[in-house]
Amino acid sequence: MYQHSHEHSIARMAQPLKVSESGYHKWLANKRSPLTLREIEEGRLAKQILELFRSSRGSYGYRKITALLNVNKKKDERINHKRVERIMSKYGLRSKIKKQFCHTTDSDHNYPIAENLLERDFSAAIRNEKMVSDTTEIPTKQGSLYVAGIIDLYGRMPVGFSMGTKNDRFLVIAALEDMLDRGCGKPGCIVHSDRGSTYASEDYRQKLEENHLICSMSKKGDCWDNAPMESFWGKMKEEWLKKTYSTIDEAKVDVYKYVWQFYPNERPHESLGYQTPAQVYNQDSVAN
Repeated sequence: MYQHSHEHSIARMAQPLKVSESGYHKWLANKRSPLTLREIEEGRLAKQILELFRSSRGSYGYRKITALLNVNKKKDERINHKRVERIMSKYGLRSKIKKQFCHTTDSDHNYPIAENLLERDFSAAIRNEKMVSDTTEIPTKQGSLYVAGIIDLYGRMPVGFSMGTKNDRFLVIAALEDMLDRGCGKPGCIVHSDRGSTYASEDYRQKLEENHLICSMSKKGDCWDNAPMESFWGKMKEEWLKKTYSTIDEAKVDVYKYVWQFYPNERPHESLGYQTPAQVYNQDSVAN
């Protein structure tokens, strides 16, 4: 009607369209009304929220997005989390993350088992004090990709990773060597893992001893003894990786981006005061 108002009268168009003249004029008045400052501000905020949500591949909830929006803002400028929650609800933005992790490791072998030195104390005052390590599997149409990782509990910072098509001792040794090549893991550092055969192998234990690293292992079948590493895998799979991959190389690219780019540099943690691992890790400028 609006587009053809210069050709026909409103009364003539309203009848066949079954629209009242008063309804049309009400719509026209609203259409011509300028947006309020609050509506403009909310539109800008919604755009920021959407950009953060998309950058996290749909993993950020309203609390994390609120924390990111308030970075470097003065107290009187901060955005309330309820406002962010309302806008996200309005546009159907919901985090896809579900808190779940736990799997057991086959520890049926004759290798010696190290003492559990962490006893679920996952705090660390400095770099290179405590590390946690583990291996996970990512299925593809070409077969399984196995990823071995090591995280420094100071800042939950990734420090060593390796990927391969075989879950053997060479995979976990490669992750350990990657950590050492990066200058991490000083003498006296505890390196914790499950008690699987790859971590209990003679070659792996020898590598630890050569570099004066202290071996620690979880209790049998208890994933909570290695909770930070289990949580890391869960986050990577839920918020970043695809459900299926056509090729192993395709999966490798996504794992690499998450481990070395998104997770340490862009993903804030509630437990770290909504700082990223890199921000916390770099506070300790002198590696011990």
